Amino acid sequence: MSDFQEKLGKYADLAVRIGINVQPGQTLVISAPVSAAEFIRLITAKAYAAGAGLVKVNWNDEFVTRQQYEHAADEVFTKAPKWFAGEMTELAEEGGAFLSVLAENPDALKGIDPARIAANQKTRSTALTKFRELQMSDKVSWCLVAVPSQAWADKVFPDVPAEERVDKLWNAIFHTVRIDQEDPVAAWQAHLDNLESKSAVLNAKKYKKLHYIAPGTDLTIELPEGHLWAQGDSINAKGHTFVANMPTEEVFTAPLKTGVNGTVRSTKPLSYGGNIVDNFSITFENGRIVGVSAEKGQDTLEHLMATDDGAKYLGEVALVPHQSPISDSGILYYNTLFDENASNHLAIGMAYAFCLEGGKDMTPEELIERGLNSSVTHVDFMIGSADMDIYGITEDGAREAVFLKGNWAF
Repeated sequence: MSDFQEKLGKYADLAVRIGINVQPGQTLVISAPVSAAEFIRLITAKAYAAGAGLVKVNWNDEFVTRQQYEHAADEVFTKAPKWFAGEMTELAEEGGAFLSVLAENPDALKGIDPARIAANQKTRSTALTKFRELQMSDKVSWCLVAVPSQAWADKVFPDVPAEERVDKLWNAIFHTVRIDQEDPVAAWQAHLDNLESKSAVLNAKKYKKLHYIAPGTDLTIELPEGHLWAQGDSINAKGHTFVANMPTEEVFTAPLKTGVNGTVRSTKPLSYGGNIVDNFSITFENGRIVGVSAEKGQDTLEHLMATDDGAKYLGEVALVPHQSPISDSGILYYNTLFDENASNHLAIGMAYAFCLEGGKDMTPEELIERGLNSSVTHVDFMIGSADMDIYGITEDGAREAVFLKGNWAF
């Protein structure tokens, strides 16, 4: 067995055992590009070996998707097939687990009418509202992982000989998910324990607000009463742990929907809807976005924020030290799964129910009453840098350093 095949097997094992944590008799639903077939076959074999009752794969293809955007009738993008949302929701309600494998070209839909992309994403997200509610309240296990594609590797490593780019991206991904360590599973457990120690400190502090200061950024974010800081691993409705993002370096919570004021500037490009948005600023008043400006992708950003009313508010506040494995690598991935774990970030749209005490058992209406944002979308964007300071403000107005020069102050 080659070194690569050994690492690929460990990666598949990690996704099954730590990411999804497949249980005996459970249905595993995999969404993946056809280019990842070899990896998906490994995951399928390991999932069945772990006792999965059924492994169901929903394939997609970048070329087919672009052809659809270029040539399909307009109504295709405004009418979601009921069977798809119905099947996903039914499988979730029956305790299925959901693994998404990412490999997309960041420029896959460059030149496509942003209105078409926005319409399709809104239609699909709206159809999947019930499924997303189950997912974002930790009722089901879910996980995101990634594998290289040639187009993605070309974007990340343009200065490397073309024939070496995919291998270089594979090695970078293996490093971010700790496959290059002697015991990746043990390494992940130690890493998750470290993240939990940070969330424990923040949960004990119970800050009223966070104040972000950096070049182009002066932003205050109020946190709802009873907010909880979460980290890499979660627990589903049946008491089984899972890790939603691999890699993960963040500790995160939900903001008070109406408590965000000031301006924040991006520090990394955002890959969204097959397009790149870069060098952008967003201004908030009482939580609502009142101004956006982007050097690249302004139309894409505006269409995102027009998805629904909730897309004009924040749903997540995440802390990631500047000195962390992905950031230290110096690699810009043009993929949010990786770039968000190299930088402090915020998310436009839906808040996670589990970021509120008792939130997992609340109705959507109760979560809204408690100050959490609701939306059919959830899009992270990166704002962290070595120049960012973040202060926690307590109920009595005391001001304490949380981040200084981009890193934890404690």
